[in-house]
Amino acid sequence: MGAENESQEKRTQERPKSTLTQEQFLSWKRQKDAAVSANKAEVSRKRAEDIAAGAVQMNGRELFAHEPWVFDNSRY
Repeated sequence: MGAENESQEKRTQERPKSTLTQEQFLSWKRQKDAAVSANKAEVSRKRAEDIAAGAVQMNGRELFAHEPWVFDNSRY
């Protein structure tokens, strides 16, 4: 038990304690959110191009948005 306490004390002493201000966190969060939204926009743009080229199959929502006549039930 004594060795465990000593090793734990050494670990806590070795680690530098960094303080992160709220301003730093918010700056990091804005950058991360911007990167995530840019990535989503790029993926969405590529998906739209692939759908227009016929390279990928559309899901139900995309099919309804692009070809709503497929879901017309007025004939029945």
